Amino acid sequence: MRNPHDIVVAPIITEKSVSLRDSENKYLFKVAIDVNKIEVKHAIEELFNVKVVSVRMIKYKGKKKRMGRFEGKRSDWKKAIVKLEEGERIPELLGGS
Repeated sequence: MRNPHDIVVAPIITEKSVSLRDSENKYLFKVAIDVNKIEVKHAIEELFNVKVVSVRMIKYKGKKKRMGRFEGKRSDWKKAIVKLEEGERIPELLGGS
């Protein structure tokens, strides 16, 4: 089994993610590109000691970018929307609360 720290890359803290967290108890995470919903669920439960109800995943393709005559591409990445059980919270992501 993979290390949970390799699965969950970083939390996504934006205005939309904060409103989802407050209204629907959903948290957004940037996750490794090759993981599935079950691995994300087990990783979140192990890292934060919470009960996960559902996981939704979105895969983003990296944009093409240029610097003058040189062309490159940003990395592809994956976002996970994790819904926690009613009453569960992740205090580390609450902004110091």
